Amino acid sequence: MDRDERVVRALLAAGGRTYADEAGIRLRDTPQPLYRLLVLSLLLSARIRASVAVAAARALHDDRLNSPRRMAGAGWQRRVDALGRGGYRRYDERTATQLGEGAELLTDRWGGDLRRLHEEAGDDVGELKHLLQEQPGIGPAGADIFLREAQRVWPDVAPYLDRKALSGAARLGLPEDPDRLTGLAGNAEPAVLAAALVRAALDRHMAEECLRRE
Repeated sequence: MDRDERVVRALLAAGGRTYADEAGIRLRDTPQPLYRLLVLSLLLSARIRASVAVAAARALHDDRLNSPRRMAGAGWQRRVDALGRGGYRRYDERTATQLGEGAELLTDRWGGDLRRLHEEAGDDVGELKHLLQEQPGIGPAGADIFLREAQRVWPDVAPYLDRKALSGAARLGLPEDPDRLTGLAGNAEPAVLAAALVRAALDRHMAEECLRRE
């Protein structure tokens, strides 16, 4: 096993868990888990700690705001309150508005089903990223987060290692090429590898520990 393989093995041991898993989302190619992932991606894309975004996503789910219909029908204050219970207070009012508007758009245009958005994009990942950004609050970073995680159930997207994931590879002295990285990861899913690389990009101490352990 060469140096890069050892680093990737240490990385996966330290951070090989998707953010969807962390938020309690059992990701499948069905409407509700995909919608919960979209909400999580919006929350994670703000300048806020990932742990807070994950807690807020769980709080929304606990309040049964886990489908576009329920999100749109809940009312602005209920969404604000749920976000607050998750500790997501800095952006709660704006985000509550975005969640309501996004739920209405998703319902009106794609029948509340992100699989229809996926079908509309065809095999064009760039178009898929563009369509995701039509959701209020989902910019390039949010679309990247969604696709990094969704590649677990949308294999036509894989390997999806965006700029943030590749910056984690650079911090670890790994090749910044998606195909080479997935090769080094062996049987690990690309979504798991992507999440681990992002954690290395965000957490210098974790990255340094991986390098010490290799």
